Amino acid sequence: MNNSFLSLPDDRRTSIINAALGVFSKYGYKKSPMNEIAEEAGISKSLLFYYFKNKKELYLYLLKYCAEIKSQRIKEQSCYGGSGFFEMFSHSMITMTNMLRSYPECVMFELKAYYDNEPEIQAEVLDFITSYSDFAYQTAPISIDSDQFIKGIDLELMYRNIYLACEGYLFEKIRKGSLNADEMEHDYLKMIEHWKQLYLRKGISL
Repeated sequence: MNNSFLSLPDDRRTSIINAALGVFSKYGYKKSPMNEIAEEAGISKSLLFYYFKNKKELYLYLLKYCAEIKSQRIKEQSCYGGSGFFEMFSHSMITMTNMLRSYPECVMFELKAYYDNEPEIQAEVLDFITSYSDFAYQTAPISIDSDQFIKGIDLELMYRNIYLACEGYLFEKIRKGSLNADEMEHDYLKMIEHWKQLYLRKGISL
């Protein structure tokens, strides 16, 4: 990416980002034309290629951009302020559904990227998602007390099972075309309550 892109006025930079998010979310990586992104952003195609040398560079920039927005919102909403794993998890899910309400293009782009199997970007996207979904990365900001959980539990395996369940739920919603933020928030919080009953020691509610 050309550093001049970061020097643009906020409104112009945001216009380009939103145009790219909208087009990629609609068509996926392979079928998204750079000329349509430029047209939506109100700039020339040559100028877009001045800022980003190719479509892949723009796509990977957007992937990082959306992840940083989500991370910032999690921090702003004090999702790591509590002392329990499930409290953090609940706040994170609410942050995600709030983003679906207020910034749907960003969420839809991330989801589209997650399931995009285009060989040109698949390896980079997988590496990026893996780094952000890793147990150590997700739990680094909080202190997990193993005594809160049932005896002998493998916390990393527990997290992996929960992650895959959330992934399966999300895939089903995408397949049915029913990404309703209120419904998803209700369902996720209900699932978390189930996991708390399953994995926490009796008398622990975090």
